Amino acid sequence: MRTTPAIQRRQCGFTLIELMVVLLIIGVLSALIVPSVLDRLDEGKVTGAKSDINTLVQSLKMYKLDNQRFPTAEQGLQALVSKPTAGPVPSNWRPYLDKLPNDPWGHAYQYANPGVKGEIDVYSLGADGVVGGEGKNADIGSWQ
Repeated sequence: MRTTPAIQRRQCGFTLIELMVVLLIIGVLSALIVPSVLDRLDEGKVTGAKSDINTLVQSLKMYKLDNQRFPTAEQGLQALVSKPTAGPVPSNWRPYLDKLPNDPWGHAYQYANPGVKGEIDVYSLGADGVVGGEGKNADIGSWQ
């Protein structure tokens, strides 16, 4: 049995209704999946910040072992990368980090000596870059 060209053309493509149904299904799946993926992204950034803070605290402890004190607030975290010129100048200084990382939101990590919550505090101000906040905007610190 031979088919006519008109019947062949009709069997080759999708109807507009079929395409709309497929797009609707993709839209519904996207609406369900995207929010959970975005939450995972925020969780990943918090975990990254905690890891960076831990590395900075460990480097500060090595600094203290070599120099009998933590860097002053004025010297800041930069003392881990380059020898401080402001007093007290450390006598046994060496490089503790190649470079200072920024937090996952692109802000510099904060350093307090003396700390409010510990001997020293190293912290990120979160996504909003402002003290305090909740959720992804919450501060993440060495005290956690």
